[in-house]
Amino acid sequence: MFLLNAIPGLIQTSLKRNVVLCRMVLTRTFSSRLVLGIETSCDDTGAAVMDETGLILAESLHSQKDVHLKTGGIIPMVAQRLHKENIARVVHEVLDKSGIGPRELSAVATTVKPGLALSLGVGLEYSLNFIQQHKTPFIPIHHMEAHALTVRLIQPLPFPFLVLLISGGHCFLAVARDIDDFLLLGQTLDEAPGDTLDKIARRLCLAKHPKCAMLSGGQAIELLAQEGDRLKFHFKSPMGQHYDCNFSFAGVRNQVAQSINKTEEAEGIQQGEILSCANDIAAAIQHTIASHIAKRTHRAILFCKAKGLLPQSNPCLVVSGGVASNTYFRKALKIVTDATNLSLLCPPPKLCTDNGVMIAWNGVEKLREGRGIMSYNDEVRYEPKAPFGTDISVQVKEANIRLPPLKLKINH
Repeated sequence: MFLLNAIPGLIQTSLKRNVVLCRMVLTRTFSSRLVLGIETSCDDTGAAVMDETGLILAESLHSQKDVHLKTGGIIPMVAQRLHKENIARVVHEVLDKSGIGPRELSAVATTVKPGLALSLGVGLEYSLNFIQQHKTPFIPIHHMEAHALTVRLIQPLPFPFLVLLISGGHCFLAVARDIDDFLLLGQTLDEAPGDTLDKIARRLCLAKHPKCAMLSGGQAIELLAQEGDRLKFHFKSPMGQHYDCNFSFAGVRNQVAQSINKTEEAEGIQQGEILSCANDIAAAIQHTIASHIAKRTHRAILFCKAKGLLPQSNPCLVVSGGVASNTYFRKALKIVTDATNLSLLCPPPKLCTDNGVMIAWNGVEKLREGRGIMSYNDEVRYEPKAPFGTDISVQVKEANIRLPPLKLKINH
């Protein structure tokens, strides 16, 4: 009786497997070129296998998040060791899942810049050994370019478009004109927004908070801010008298630190204890950073329109990078794009953070165009600090664009 009842389910499962297999066979018949993407720029070991239509055949990711949460931040030598311990397994996993043999690959695409030197070195060393063993072409990938173009995997988006990249290590505004052609409008002058949020979360001791124990600093700030009153603390938005598109976050972090010191003294608690007003501080700093990012992006849009850098029909702002997953930031940017008649596009949160899929996709785009493809015998080096596009930030500053009033009324 059990077998009879199970037969319809078995048939359905079998049919599903056959459909998947047929799709893979058809895909490989009409689109035989395959790319393996490898990502190790910071603390995530990622890999993916993709065909040139953008079909993800397999992906795998080993996150080091839990380890670094315990140490209060990313320690480069620890990240390096964990990459070394996991990279072979992660790559073998995607090859096994996809059913693709190493010699069936048309290219291996690997992040070589920018990022943590020790982390980049692990990915590049593994990739070079792999391509030399299997005689596979190699495509070096710029990490920020990959973030910028991930949205094109989700939907067909023509060039040019404006892109805002916000993460734990970077903050850029640029015009994407082609797969390897970017105009840099502005960047952070000190630290990245994700780094700022993490440092503030550590100063607030949010790792001890029962709701935040397993969250990153940025995630903890976003969570607590939902229950906070941002008006109870005031932090001055940075660079108000600088009419360009550059960013600065270190100064506002110092303002928060001073407020925390004063509040601890007023409440009579020691550093290391959680303030009763932590939610309010979280809400205030989140709004201040969101406002700063929104204003610089607003100016970038006005500059692009004045210079004819974006299409008149359906211009778009793409927001990506780990911090782009913050819904409050997205709402602030949506106010800006609505006011300037742009469409706001964000990849799914899973593709905003570092992953092998975005590297494979960037490799696919370059493979299609025949750009940046190297032989397995060519010399390749990693670059921890690498420029992003052609810097025209001086032109933005010279334009001296004053922003019209725009109220950022954001509901959680």
